[in-house]
Amino acid sequence: MSMINKVPASAGAEWLLGGFALLRKAPLALGRLAVLWGLVSLVVMLAAIAVPVLMYGLQFLLILAGPLFFAGMILAVREVDQDRPALSGHLLQPVRDGHARSLLATLLPQALAALILGGLLFVVVGTEQLKHLSDVMAQMQVIAESGGKADPSMLEGLPVGRLLLWVLLVLVSFVAVKWMTFIATPQIIFSGKDALTSMRNSLRACLHNWTAMLVFYLLAGIAIFAISIGLFLVASLLQLLMGATLAMLLWQLMLMAVLMPVLAGAAYYAWRQMMGVSDRSTPSPMATHIEV
Repeated sequence: MSMINKVPASAGAEWLLGGFALLRKAPLALGRLAVLWGLVSLVVMLAAIAVPVLMYGLQFLLILAGPLFFAGMILAVREVDQDRPALSGHLLQPVRDGHARSLLATLLPQALAALILGGLLFVVVGTEQLKHLSDVMAQMQVIAESGGKADPSMLEGLPVGRLLLWVLLVLVSFVAVKWMTFIATPQIIFSGKDALTSMRNSLRACLHNWTAMLVFYLLAGIAIFAISIGLFLVASLLQLLMGATLAMLLWQLMLMAVLMPVLAGAAYYAWRQMMGVSDRSTPSPMATHIEV
């Protein structure tokens, strides 16, 4: 069984700062990879719109491509960390290295959680109550669109307690799935671990360092919000020159160019710290402060 390092809560901030440091070190190279990922996704979505019969199949392909492209981003940020260039070919290098099956297996917890939670919704709440809830929501939407005020009595008879219990189960499942995959990808592509072992180690590491995870998600949420707002303001100015559609497309690509390398770098540093990996011959630019 792999050894898990205990890191301080401040490590969560270090992971995020490490991701930004790697992006600052090679902004064009890493940003280009993220934009390429975004353009591929855009082409697939346009094809799905043009051929509606293929929409669900193409959307499923995009879901499958997600962990493969993200693994390529993590590989690219390690190259930058080790003072080597990040190349476009890195985006699919994990596939060429034979890790595709294990990377795709990291989607299984999400699919399994969705199936179980969907079934629990019918068991906990009930079919009739779900229909009642759907009718109430439709009525409230009509009232809101007409400018009226919803009557609180409309909510009477709804199983609020059971709905809150189900929402709590959704939140717990969401955290568990995220923690199972947080550092599973670098374990698969760098350590050669299988998907099940990597996800188990990732969950154990995150549970063992839950304070660092809490700090990371808190700061990452703030950073994502701030970056999104800043880039949206830039896109709003560009809208005057190129129109709303192109400006919004550019906003999404710029957002990916910043966030994907940062999140990949954060996962890479978190893997190195929590799993105690010495992944380079020269000192890392980020202090680790690992407590064993």
